[in-house]
This record gives sequence, structure tokens and C-alpha cells, in this order.
Amino acid sequence: MNHAVHNKMVSFIWSIADDCLRDIFVRGKYRDVILPMVVLRRLDSLLEPSKESVLKEVDFQKNEMGLVELDDKGLEDAAGFVFYNTSKWTLKKLYQTATNNQQILKANVEEYLLGFSDNVKDIIEKFNLNAQITHMAAKDVLLDVLEKFTSPYLNLTPHDKEDPDGNIMPSLTNLGMGYVFEELIRKFNEENNEEAGEHFTPREVIELMTHLVFEPVKDIMPPVITIYDPACGSGGMLTESQGFIQKQAGQKNDNDYIWLYGKEINDETYAICKSDMMIKGNDPSRILPNSTLSTDEFAGQRFDFMLSNPPYGKSWASEQKFIKDGATVIDPRFKVSLNDYWGQPHDVDAVPRSSDGQLLFLMEMVSKIKPVEGSLFGSRIASVHNGSSLFTGDAGSGESNIRRHIIENDLLEAIIQLPNNLFYNTGITTYIWLLSNNKPDPKKGKVLLLDASRCFRKLRKNLGNKNCEFSPKHIREIVTACMDMKPIEPETDENGEDLGMGAKVFENHDFGYYKVAIERPDRRSAGFSKDRIAPLRFDKTLAKPMQWIYDHWGNRIYTPGILKDHEKEILALCEDNGTTLNAKQKKKLFSPDTWKKQLKLFDAAQKLMEVIGTDEHRDFNLFKLQVDKTLNELSLKLSAPQKKQILNAVSWYDENARRVIKKKVKLPHSKLNPLLDHLGCEKKDLPDFGYYPSYGKEPAGKKDEYLIFEPCTDLRDHESVPLKKDIHGFFKKEVAPHVPEAWINLDSVKIGYEISFNKYFYRHKPLRSMEAVANDILELEHQAEGLIADILGVDVAQVSGVDHD
Repeated sequence: MNHAVHNKMVSFIWSIADDCLRDIFVRGKYRDVILPMVVLRRLDSLLEPSKESVLKEVDFQKNEMGLVELDDKGLEDAAGFVFYNTSKWTLKKLYQTATNNQQILKANVEEYLLGFSDNVKDIIEKFNLNAQITHMAAKDVLLDVLEKFTSPYLNLTPHDKEDPDGNIMPSLTNLGMGYVFEELIRKFNEENNEEAGEHFTPREVIELMTHLVFEPVKDIMPPVITIYDPACGSGGMLTESQGFIQKQAGQKNDNDYIWLYGKEINDETYAICKSDMMIKGNDPSRILPNSTLSTDEFAGQRFDFMLSNPPYGKSWASEQKFIKDGATVIDPRFKVSLNDYWGQPHDVDAVPRSSDGQLLFLMEMVSKIKPVEGSLFGSRIASVHNGSSLFTGDAGSGESNIRRHIIENDLLEAIIQLPNNLFYNTGITTYIWLLSNNKPDPKKGKVLLLDASRCFRKLRKNLGNKNCEFSPKHIREIVTACMDMKPIEPETDENGEDLGMGAKVFENHDFGYYKVAIERPDRRSAGFSKDRIAPLRFDKTLAKPMQWIYDHWGNRIYTPGILKDHEKEILALCEDNGTTLNAKQKKKLFSPDTWKKQLKLFDAAQKLMEVIGTDEHRDFNLFKLQVDKTLNELSLKLSAPQKKQILNAVSWYDENARRVIKKKVKLPHSKLNPLLDHLGCEKKDLPDFGYYPSYGKEPAGKKDEYLIFEPCTDLRDHESVPLKKDIHGFFKKEVAPHVPEAWINLDSVKIGYEISFNKYFYRHKPLRSMEAVANDILELEHQAEGLIADILGVDVAQVSGVDHD
């Protein structure tokens, strides 16, 4: 369907809403009537020619065969479709025989709807059409709506028709129906000040995707071809894929060897998709409603081809309970096995952040890939995503794990950057991911990045956000580039701006990196003082409210019953200070045990201060030994966390203090050699990994003894090291010269993957010379000269006394 016909049909249908539904429905609710009526009329117009045959078949089955339940197959054969209607009515007959009695009309329409086969009844139910019929009848507009939808100037069938004036009305294909649906949704939501949640895929993008997945294997198709779309919308990708295969095979009307599968969560789009599947003779039972993410209804099935444009930037928080139990992922589609830095396999989560679930749909398709063994070519996938799928998520995150799983298993064949404003409801940059689990040898271990952002032609009139499209030439160039998988240097104009597309070929590991923590030693000074130990009266998690309470009541707060007696006053005090407490925090705050526990800790710190004094120490190691000795002398028993709480309260980071020793380890040859193998270094390099020989160091130690220092979390840094580089070599070159006391924490290493089009396709443009900039400024001044004088109606020469000629 061309854009002119598309716009004409949308305008006609929109006029029905404006003419018949104004003041009956709020404008944002027009869609609740118009969309189901479009689908209903589409089905009805196809059944009109075979109505008599169906009624004869009904009579035959009931009266001659004596069947109580009608046989679906016979009725489908009579109708010529996989759906039928056994009532005497059509929409035209309902309109033509109607009287002014809306209730009789309503009853006839309900009888008509009940006559449909179960697969159509499912569509009617999804649209909640019965409720809309009742409302329209009550408001006396049902007949008007029927009149509009049975107009001979409206063709909703997939066949060309003549209007009463002899003009040909083009057919409405499944894809054309998608266009109409998309535009109506956009207009309805604009009226209601809403965003249209769906991003309908333009025809030429679907055409590109079908060429990308099918062309490389078109000569080795299996006898039965399965195609799946986990977010199928109105089914455009599925039916266009079917059309592509049929055109290649020269069997345009044979659907028996092409099986289409899909899931769609939106009831309206599901109903439209299912209706078109029935119209085209496909099995509608393979299109399922509800969420793809919540339920794996195609579990165990594998598909030859998968194409999808999943929702992006859309939260999946409401579906987390089906995928995760607390923090544990329970859906096997979203767990993968990846090796850690040491080469040990681990099951890890492959779920993105809850605010954007697009990569979950990609993992759904990956989980449905056919093994190469036992199939002709495995599976091929094309999926549309926005830029966040390329780079969001740090190493070890769900997004990074998904990218890593796909790339390390050599599934990623290419990513194509599309032009902006190519889609109807979004102007953001989008990308097609092309996946295959059976790459030809020249492509194995490689990925093509193709920048096609400048391959487009402008539309004469915008369609929503869409202001451009691919031409057939662009599609051919992109498909050829993906099949050739060779670098392409874009052409440039006289200003050095890129024209046309560019392409680069990368090794899989080019996208990977190690994220490693670089530690620096904690250097602490310490010393007791009244101010430093004062906070020990309070639990760290309730420090503010406990401080306010103590400031108000002082030591009286330890009196039995006082907390309970002043509970309301304390809660009001917390509220006045902007602190809201949950039930658990309230229970803890009003528990005398909480206050007694902290008082005991405070008293212990006071006793330590009395013995040790208030002198400051720049060797925390010795200070800690002194604290341990004093606790022993005073017979004060503190748990390790309590002692740590006191030490933290009376110490602080001091770059001039000595390093804090975490522990000492003995490394005789029996332990040293395995450690060196583990770290992949020589003995002299051990300090680079946090092992410092104690001999001759602080404090004096023994041979084969090594010190491990406490890292300072505030000084911790992270480096991203490309997979093709050695971490230790990177450290020696990039870190050690600048931070001599730093070391590598190899146990922290995580492996991440990200893809940055901006980085790979960045072209440096030299700054313009000062002379060129100055000339431009002077030229602008010359152009603007006299503009204000013209506005004011004065002569510039007379005002300035300067002859500008």
C-alpha cells in the first residue's frame, strides 16, 4: 500500500470516529470502537461471497446429518477460510434491514457476533466489542457506525475492488493493515495526550530484515519452514517473511510449508494479527496472546527464522515475579554459563535492568535456536534494538552477560545502524542485530558493524516521526555488504562529511574487556577523643534519630519505660526532622536493648581512652595492638564487629601514616610456585598483585613472609583492559608509573562486552583556522549591517557618519 492510499484510508476511518462518536465517547476512547470495527468489517467482507454456501452447510449438518455440534472443517471449506459465520447476517444486511429501533438492531448484531467461529470470538472478546455495541445502541449511533463501515468506498479486504464510480480501491494487505493500525493508534493517543507504546516497523525495514535472514540460505530451505516473532504486533514481520519465501519459491498461495508463530501482549494488536493470519489461511492457533516474558509457551520448540522489533525502553518490573524469585533467576531462558577470569564456568544471570526489557526478547529468541546438528543451517535471527542494548550495563551485569554470551558463542553476525526518524513513533537511533549459529567459515569469529545511518531518501510528507525511508537500492547495498562482510570506506563530500554507508569488520574479542580493581593501601592515623567516641552511643543505621533523642532527653533515655512513654513525641520529632521509619526501624529504635548495647560500646571506648590516652598515632598497626592489649588488661570482652566499630570511630585516612597490614602470609616454595602460576607472574612481580616481602620492610619481617595490606575503598579505582591485552602489562605501563604503591586485585576481575558505534566510526575533523572563523564573523556582520536601521527606518550612513559603500 502506498502512502497516499494509506493516508486516504486512515482519513476515511478517522472521519467515522469524528462523525459518529463525537460526544458519545471521549476522543481518547474512539479506538475502543474503531479498531475492532475495522477488523470485524475486514473479516465480514471476506465472508460475504460465501454466506449462502455456509448457510447451506449449516442446514446440511443440522437437518440431514443430525449433528448437534457443527463440524468446523465442513464450515471452513464452505467459507473458504479458517473462520466462518453461521448466522444469517452480514454487516451490510444488518444495516440494510435495520429499523430505527436500536435494541432490535443490537440483538441482531449480537446474534451475528455469536455466529462466528471460536477463533473470531476470541478476537471479539479481546476487543471487548460486545460492550461497545451495547453502548453505541444505547446512544443511538450503532446504525450510523454500520452505515459508515459498510460504505462501498471503503475496501478493507486483501483484494482490489471497484468503488461505485468505477475507481479501483487497492487491497489492504496485512502490512497495510499494520500501517492503518499504527496511524490510528498514533492519532488516538495524540487526542488523549498519550504516547503510542508500540513502535510499528516500517515496510522497508521489514523488507530489509527478511532479506538479511533469508537470502544467505534461500537455496537450502527445509521442507517445512518455521518463523517466530516473540513480539509480533499486528503480524507484519511474519506475513512479509512468508511472502518473501513464497516469492522466492514461486508458490504464492501455498502456506502449508511455512508455519508462522508469534506472541503479542496487546489485545488489540493480537486480535488484528490473528484475524490476518486467518485471512491468509495460516493457523491462528500458533499466534498466542499474553506476555512472552512471563510464560514460555513455546518451550521446547526451535525455529528456523526469528524476526522481531521488541519494545525498548519499557519496564518489565511487573513480570519480574515470573522470571526471578527474589534475586534468583528461575527462568532458564535468562541464565547462561560463562567462564570467569580463571576459566571456570559459572551460571550467571542474563537479565537487564527492570526499566528496559528489550534484551530479554533477544534471549528468548536465542533460547529457540535450532542446533546445527540435524538441521540445514541452524537458525537465523534479525532483531531491532535501540542503542542501549549495545553498551548499557557494566562488566558482570545482565546486559553485558547477554552480549558476552551471544558474541563468545559466535552468534553475532552483524549489527546495522539505521537512519534516525525511520520509525513512525520514535526518532531515536535504532540498530538491527543479525544473528546466526552457523556462520560460513570466512565469517566465523568475526562481526560486521555497518553504519547505514546516511542511507535514506526523504519522504515528501512526514508520517508521525518518520521523515525518511530506505529505497530498494539502499536495501540491496546493505544486504550485499552484510553478505560480503568486507570493510567499506564511506565516500565524503567537499567538506569532509561522510556520504553513504561505512563498514568495519571486527574479531569477536575486540568487544570484550576485563574490568579490574586497582587497590591502594589504607593509611590510617588513630587517637581517642570525646568527640570521636561520642557517636558510639548510637546504632549506625539509626544514628540521626538516636542523636536527636539523646540531645533531647540525655542520659534519662536509659531509664526503663521512658522510650515507651514518649513514643508519640519521639515519632513526631523524627517526622519534624524529615525522617520516616519503617516498622523494623521503629522496633529497633524503641528497644531498650539497642540503647544498652550501644552504651556498653561507648563505655568500653571511654575506658580504653582513659588508659591509652588521647595522643594521635600514625601507625595504626601498633595502635591496634595497643587496643588489644588494653582490652585484655581491663578484661573487656568485645566481639570482632564491636572492636572494629570502635577502631573505625577513632581512626581516619592519612596519606602520611603507615600502611595498614591486613595479614602476613608465609610462602615457602610449596605455596609460592602455585601462587606464581595462578597469578601468571614472576616472584619479583608479587607486589604488583598485593604481596609485599616483609623482610626489611615495615615492620621488620622474615624471609618467605609477605605482607598483605588493607585496601582503602575510597581510593579504589577500576580499569577496563581490552581482552587482547595482558592485565599485568597494562598495569605496568598505564598505572604503576603514576601510582607506585597500587596493586592489581585479580580476584575482582570481571569480563564485560560492549559495542560502541560512535567510537568505531568516529572521524577526527581538524579545527578550522582562526582566519577562517574570523572571516565568517566578518561576513555575518556585513550581512547583518543595516538590518536594525531598516527596522527602525533610519539611514545608517546618516546615523554613523560613515560611508558604507
